[in-house]
Order: sequence, then structure tokens, then C-alpha cells
Amino acid sequence: MMLSPDQAADSDHPSSAHSDPESLGGADAKVLGNVSDLEPVEEAEGDGKGGGRAALYPHPQQLSREEKRRRRRATAKYRSAHATRERIRVEAFNLAFAELRKLLPTLPPDKKLSKIEILRLAICYISYLNHVLDV
Repeated sequence: MMLSPDQAADSDHPSSAHSDPESLGGADAKVLGNVSDLEPVEEAEGDGKGGGRAALYPHPQQLSREEKRRRRRATAKYRSAHATRERIRVEAFNLAFAELRKLLPTLPPDKKLSKIEILRLAICYISYLNHVLDV
């Protein structure tokens, strides 16, 4: 755990002496500075896509809305939640097709139909039922 020099002086934590800039090596300690002192560093190459970070430890107000969204979506928690939502959506979608399939007459009755075949057959069947009602 790294503490700023002000926090290290106030802390009773035994490792606080190691986080003091003077204990890091005198003049070299001033070069290191704090993480919060770092300025954004642009990528050397690339189009900004593909997993690279556009900034190293930037201040939250410096991030664009899109960069904040990209970072939030990169977390394991977000990916897991998204996968769960997608799985539930696909299951509901497949269940709806299964229910629709049960309502459609086919020969043989247990014939496996693709989703597009189910939709086309449903359209034809609805048209047929409308025609029967009109006659």
C-alpha cells in the first residue's frame, strides 16, 4: 500500500517508512512522484481500439464519456453481467420460437424447422386462417 508523504507522516502503519519519498533514494524519489501526479500518455501507435489504454492513470474528469464507457465495459463484472443478460435473452427468444412452432401444422409433426422456416410458415398459416374466416 502506497501512501503520500502527508499520509505516511500521520500513519502508524509499520510500512509507512518505505512509502516516504526520502526513503526511496533521495533524488530518485522526486522523479517517481505520486500516481495522481501522472499526466495522460497517448498511445504510440494504433487507432485507439483493440485493448490499448489511451491514458495511464488519468484524472476521472479528463476521460471522455466514450472512454469511461469503454473502461467500464472492460471489467470482468460487466462482461459477466452482460453474458448473463444475453443468455437469458437468447433462452427467451428460443422459448418463443418453440411455442410458435407448437401452434403450426406440419407434416411430419415432429419435423425440425429453422427459425426462418417457422416465421414463413407462421405468416402463411395466419394468411390461411384469415382466408378461412373471410369465406
